[in-house]
Amino acid sequence: MKKKNKLSHLLEPSLRLYFIALVCFTVASAFFNLYLGIAEAVVVLMLYAYFRRANTLRRREILKYIDNVTCNIDVATKDTMVNAPLPMVIFKPETDEVIWSNERFLQLTGEREHLFDTKLSAAVPDFTSRWLMEGKSQCPNEVRIGDKRFLVYGHLVRTDDRGHQSFLATTYWVDVTEFSNVKEEFYDSRPVVAILLLDNYEEILKGLSDNASSALLSEINARLDEWVAPAGGIFCRYNRDHYLFLFEERHLQAYQDGKYSVLDAVHAITSPNGIPATLSIGIGKDADSLEELFQFANLSIDMALSRGGDQAVVKNKFTFEFYGGRSKETEKRTKVKSRVMANALAELISSASMVFIMGHKYPDLDCMGAASGVMALCRKRGVPAHIIKESGQNPASGMAERLSALPEYRDAFLSAQDALIMADANALLVVVDTNRPEQVSAQEVLLSCNKVAVIDHHRRAATYIANAALNFHEPYASSASELVTELIQYAMEPADLLRAEAEALLAGIVLDTKQFTMRTGGRTFEAAAYLRRAGADTGDVKKLFQNDLEGTIAKYDIIQNAKMYRNNIAVARVDHTVGRVTAAQAADELLNIAGIDASFVLFPDGERVIISARSMGDTNVQVVLEKLGGGGNAATAGAQVPGTLDQVTRNLIRSIDQYFEDE
Repeated sequence: MKKKNKLSHLLEPSLRLYFIALVCFTVASAFFNLYLGIAEAVVVLMLYAYFRRANTLRRREILKYIDNVTCNIDVATKDTMVNAPLPMVIFKPETDEVIWSNERFLQLTGEREHLFDTKLSAAVPDFTSRWLMEGKSQCPNEVRIGDKRFLVYGHLVRTDDRGHQSFLATTYWVDVTEFSNVKEEFYDSRPVVAILLLDNYEEILKGLSDNASSALLSEINARLDEWVAPAGGIFCRYNRDHYLFLFEERHLQAYQDGKYSVLDAVHAITSPNGIPATLSIGIGKDADSLEELFQFANLSIDMALSRGGDQAVVKNKFTFEFYGGRSKETEKRTKVKSRVMANALAELISSASMVFIMGHKYPDLDCMGAASGVMALCRKRGVPAHIIKESGQNPASGMAERLSALPEYRDAFLSAQDALIMADANALLVVVDTNRPEQVSAQEVLLSCNKVAVIDHHRRAATYIANAALNFHEPYASSASELVTELIQYAMEPADLLRAEAEALLAGIVLDTKQFTMRTGGRTFEAAAYLRRAGADTGDVKKLFQNDLEGTIAKYDIIQNAKMYRNNIAVARVDHTVGRVTAAQAADELLNIAGIDASFVLFPDGERVIISARSMGDTNVQVVLEKLGGGGNAATAGAQVPGTLDQVTRNLIRSIDQYFEDE
């Protein structure tokens, strides 16, 4: 009522000033003529009386109109809420207590009698009001009620209940069941392209008769037919060792949940030569066209092969997903490929104005050995070359100083900033011992060079250097130094290689093979023999791996902190920063203890934690650390993980558990 009186007063005309002026004129007139003043006073009184009467009538009309409008609004509001086309419910978000709901909402929940005696979350278990308290006007997720789905909109109103402020939430429920079903059907029916490749086709059929080959392939085809049958897709063989599988996306999750069981089914088939068959699967999904899907599948199969094969890789618009890949790599590269790569690299070097050589961050002896081998190739071709040196001390610093003392390496080492200044449009960048752009020692140099060559032996991760002019990537090799040595054999005579360069390459092989005990094949020893003929002294190489007393004590201090996990895994963590070389040596040393199949060493380094991992071969440490953003190969891997030591340790244990659960 007070609000209505206030409104009516606001609508009244204010004539007080005019009457005051009239009274003043009347008094002034009385000084000159008394009768004239009396006449004017009578007129003013009559006008005032008329004004008061008219004002009273006007106020009554205004109040009547306000009452009528207010009543109509209340009726319209109540009618809208009760008969709204959308289900509505009003509740207290703090307690989830239902205050009111319209008939349509009661029909949805079926709680016609007891809804006001319960909480909203009890009637609709999928619903939460947290989004309202966060200031949002739309529920981020669809809410299910029975077999229907709803988008929920709402807002909060602040109320004052007995001096205590609280909130009331009004929500509107929009039925989107049909739209959601159509959307799900659209996503479920999208095509997926898969390429299946028998990646050791030649090895399993080598030396077999036609009948034996046909029987073996028939058995493999039977396993493949059995695996693809539930999807009801198109499956055909389009090359001697390639299969094309086209199916709907609704079946992809079932294959993922089954961990692509066809990999194990095919692996169980063994040729008469005793070689098990291995299968790689490349899958493309979430593309705008069938052509792009096929490109994704091809990229996936290339990624699977670059990671050692015997696994499935799924590529979408943004990233790769990996499944399997736990088996040991087997040596598959041929001398033909090495010779072709050597000729291609020699041509790239010859056509370049200058060559920059770069390894990974915190380079080791394998990185420096491979870089020195590429330097030798450039010297043979007469092209100026430079190695981009990382500032500060690192495991390769000693070898870099030894090479810098040679006349051939005068001004060979330079900083990334100097390389950017010197680089021109015809410069070639050779990246060794890594294939990931975020791990190179100077990303700005990688981005500035038009021509890039990559020589690496690590398993490829989801991110890799794309569009390289030459990509000599062999995950079956022991080290990058071994790969570079193979290239050198086809481009240089042993006498053209400096003794220091030969020892640097041999040191890289020795480092990554753990003194020729891990990941060694026949090609590894051939490369070592070539380097020995080039003048490498094994005694001098051994001295490169000697530790001082302080480092040795630190290494065994790490080993003392090791604890066993899952009976055959050693996890050693120290709460202070140690040298990365020391941590890596401690991880290697732990494998010398009986019963330990894999080792993980963790230590803090600023706001991140460094992990060094080693394996005897049964546990693929690269797959374990890949989930933490690391990389490497099955026997040797590492990672730099942001976070505290306790957080990273928990994440590592979780990744180890997941690895064994997925086996």
